[in-house]
Amino acid sequence: MSIFGKKSTDSASSPVAEFVPSPHQPAAPTVVKSDEEWRQELSAQEFQVLRQSGTERPYTGEYWDTHTKGVYQCRACGADLFTSNEKFDSHCGWPSFWAPLAEEKVRYIHDRTMGMARIEVRCATCDSHLGHVFEGEGYGTPTDQRFCINSVSMKLVTSTTDPADATDG
Repeated sequence: MSIFGKKSTDSASSPVAEFVPSPHQPAAPTVVKSDEEWRQELSAQEFQVLRQSGTERPYTGEYWDTHTKGVYQCRACGADLFTSNEKFDSHCGWPSFWAPLAEEKVRYIHDRTMGMARIEVRCATCDSHLGHVFEGEGYGTPTDQRFCINSVSMKLVTSTTDPADATDG
């Protein structure tokens, strides 16, 4: 079932954020730290985006227009999340992917902030905010989805081999 299959008809009575269950996702993050611990490890911008669900300005992030081959890891915990094989040019100002490395790498949250109904994407390992996923925008990708991810949420580990062969090690 698509993560978009559950649609709210009464957003006024719905919670602002609600976990979207999936058989591929772990029940809880395996890396858990206090805000103080995260503040010591992350820059102010990284903390604001990763831990407080912020958003970097469009066209300012490190990876929005890169075509470098490699694996994109969570900047907070180092978990492999996406590869350059699924990255595509959406011209939206943020890095875009048509799928994560594997479904169990991310979790989905119904996000009803800012007067919109969206699906938030978080790292399944540490529950850090990555961005949002959208469907049906007509990009012609294999999944018809666009994972719109903040550059500051990720770190690109470059590779001379095929990123599809990457695994957590």
